[in-house]
Amino acid sequence: MPHTVPPVGAEAPDFTLASTSGQPVTLSSLRGKKVLLAFFPLAFTSTCTAELCDMRDDWDQFADADTVVLPISVDSTASLGEFKRKFDMKADMVSDFKRDAARAYGVLLEDRFFSTRAYFLIDRTGRIRWEHVEANPSHKRSNAELFEQIRALE
Repeated sequence: MPHTVPPVGAEAPDFTLASTSGQPVTLSSLRGKKVLLAFFPLAFTSTCTAELCDMRDDWDQFADADTVVLPISVDSTASLGEFKRKFDMKADMVSDFKRDAARAYGVLLEDRFFSTRAYFLIDRTGRIRWEHVEANPSHKRSNAELFEQIRALE
């Protein structure tokens, strides 16, 4: 049974996931900050690598926009840690190894057992203010589009 993407304006489903920092990440603990959830299918694939390297290159702009970016995939923390090291990622990578967050956000491709590429921008109160789920996981949004949505929250 497919899961439903939560609508814009809804409270963002909470989660606690492992990260490459070794510390768990709980979404609700980030209340008071803008948060961009960036679900991506799998580390080390071409589009995912390009997307995350683009984010890395603009990391200071995300920080200047007072936005926490959480890159999330179903990969293990060990695999994500290797990805982070290899590509010098500035963000901690977040592992949804049990697929709970992907299911809660309606982005798990059940037949492939990984998430599609999807973005959820969450405001300081914990509400979803923008979402985009890619119909084709080989496509991605540009950082310019992400920054446009982030600026709209100001």
